[in-house]
Amino acid sequence: MEHRVPSVLVAALLVSSSIIGLATAQPPRPGTETNGLTESEAATLWSRDSDRYVSQQDYQQQYGDDRTALHQLANGTDITFTRPPATAATWTRNDFADLDAGGPDTSTYPPHASLEDGTFIDDAHATIFAVTPSTRGHLDAGETPLYIAPNGTVRGLVDYRVRVPTGNETGNRTTDWALVSHEIENIRLKIDGIPVATASGTHTPELQYQTTHSWSANLTLEANISVRLKKTVETTVGGESKTTVNYRTETRTVSDTLDTEIYDLAAYPYYAQYPNGDTGVAIFQSRPWQGYTLTDEGTSRVRGVWRFYTARNTNWDTLVTSTASTTTTAQSDAIPVRVHAYPSQIGPRAEPVRDGPDIIDMWGADRASPRETIGENVTVEVVNESYTPTYGLAVRAETVDREALRVGGIVRGVNATVVDPQVGSARQLRESNLSVELVSQTTSNATLRVELRDNQTGAPIASNGSDRQYPIGGSSHSGYITVGDQRVETNGSGVAIVTLDEPGIYTARYHPGTWLGHDPAYVGDTASVRWHPLGTLEGWVAFVVEVGWQAIPFVVTFYAGRRLLRMFGPTDSYYRNQ
Repeated sequence: MEHRVPSVLVAALLVSSSIIGLATAQPPRPGTETNGLTESEAATLWSRDSDRYVSQQDYQQQYGDDRTALHQLANGTDITFTRPPATAATWTRNDFADLDAGGPDTSTYPPHASLEDGTFIDDAHATIFAVTPSTRGHLDAGETPLYIAPNGTVRGLVDYRVRVPTGNETGNRTTDWALVSHEIENIRLKIDGIPVATASGTHTPELQYQTTHSWSANLTLEANISVRLKKTVETTVGGESKTTVNYRTETRTVSDTLDTEIYDLAAYPYYAQYPNGDTGVAIFQSRPWQGYTLTDEGTSRVRGVWRFYTARNTNWDTLVTSTASTTTTAQSDAIPVRVHAYPSQIGPRAEPVRDGPDIIDMWGADRASPRETIGENVTVEVVNESYTPTYGLAVRAETVDREALRVGGIVRGVNATVVDPQVGSARQLRESNLSVELVSQTTSNATLRVELRDNQTGAPIASNGSDRQYPIGGSSHSGYITVGDQRVETNGSGVAIVTLDEPGIYTARYHPGTWLGHDPAYVGDTASVRWHPLGTLEGWVAFVVEVGWQAIPFVVTFYAGRRLLRMFGPTDSYYRNQ
C-alpha cells in the first residue's frame, strides 16, 4: 500500500443518511484505496485536512479518471451526518491490517507512545490504535469525552527492540552475548483495572470486550514483553580454556490507558393524550443521544441537537522507527478514523418536516459552545453560543406506536432500552377556555380582562403558581398568556388585567406549561378582541376636535387667499366690459 495521510474536507454539509497530520498530505485517490467502502463512502471520511478543491476537468486531465459526485463534493467541503456512520469503523478495521511492527532490532511506534526502557529491552510500548464503535463527544469547551460501546473491539500496536550488549575481550577473558528468544507473552485489556479480554502474544492485538460497567472508566491495553539472552565467557589460563554460560532474562510490562465513558442508554418515556386524539411523548436520558422513532416503519422521528462528522486520529499520521543507531519518521500506512458528535446550529428536527410530529419542549442544562474543541481545519455548523443539549425531547404526534418506540444513541449501534414507568397509561390533557373582554377605554388606552378556565369543569386556571419540576430536574413555567407583545399571568381566580395603548386587533394566546410537570395539564387556547378610540362617544368628540385643530391652518390659508384675490385680482366690472 502506498504511503498516504488523508486530506481534510472543510465547510459544512448535512447528509441525512448514515452512508456514507501532515499539512501537505492527501487522501487516497478515488478507487485506489477504500478499505471495504465504496468510493463515495471513503470520500466522506476526511474532515480535518485542508481543502484544495480540484475541478472535475482538472482532475480528469491529471489522473485520466472521473470522480463520483460525492467525492467531488467532499473535495471541497466537510460531510456531516444525522446519525453516527459505520464508515469510520469499517475503514479502521481494514486499514489496521497495514500496521506492521519491527523486528527484534527495530521498534515501531507513533510519536505519542509512552516508551519504556530496561536493561535489554528498549523503546517498548503498547499503544491503543482505536476503539470501535466509539464517538468523541464535543459537549463544551472543557469536556470532550470519548464514548465507547459496552461491547466493542480494541486494536493496538505492541513493539520493542532488544539491546544485545556488545562482546568484548579483556586480557585472557572474552565475553560474547547472543539473543536466545524474545516474545510478547500475553496481552490484557482492562476496564478500571479489571481484565475483560486477553490475547496471545502479537504485535497487533485485536481484543473483543463486553462490559456491564457504566459511566467513566479507564480503558487499559497492557502487554508483557520478555527477552532471554545468552552470555558466554571464555577464560584462557595456561593454554587451557574454560567456558562459562549464563542466561539473562528480562520482562517488562507496558501499557496505554484511555479515559472513556461506557455509553449505555436507558430511556424513560412519558405519554399524554390530547383532546383531539394526538399523543404526546417525552423521552429523557442523562447522556447525549441522537433521537427516537415513533412508528414501526421509522418514518416518523425526532432528533436532537447532535450531528456527526468523521476524522482521522492525527496521532497516527506518522510512525517512528528506532534502532540502536538511528531514528526515522515516515508517514503511517495505517490511519484510524473516529466519529465525532457536536451540537449543531440546525438544532432539533422532526421528520417528516411538513406533516411530522411537533417538537413542543426540550430541556437540558445549558452549555457553552465547544467550537474551540473541534480542531483545526474542521468547519461544521457547530453552535457559536450557549445551547441546550436536548437531554429531553417532548413531541406531539398524530400516531405513536409504543411497541415500536426506538431510541438511538450517539455511538453507532447503541440503542436505548426503553424503561416505561407508566405502562399502559397516558396523562389526559384537558381543554382550556380563554376569553378576553374590553372593560374600559379612553382616547389613549384600553383595559382588557382576560379570563382562563378549565373547559370541562369551569374551574379557574392560575398561571402564576409556583414553578413545577421536570422528572429529571430543572424548572418549567406554569404557563402564561400573551396579548400582543405583552406576557401576563392569571391570578388564583384565573383573571389577568391588560392595558393597551395602541389601537388594533389583539389575539390573546394561552401557552400552557408542559404536561410533564403539571396535573391537570392543559392544551392552549386563543381569543381575540378589537379596540379603537372611535368606539366611544368621547372618542368621536376627541376625533372631531382633533380634526378641527388640524384643519385650522388650511382654513386660514383658504380665507387669506380669497381676501388677496379680491384685493388684487380683476373686478366684476372688468369681466362685464369684456
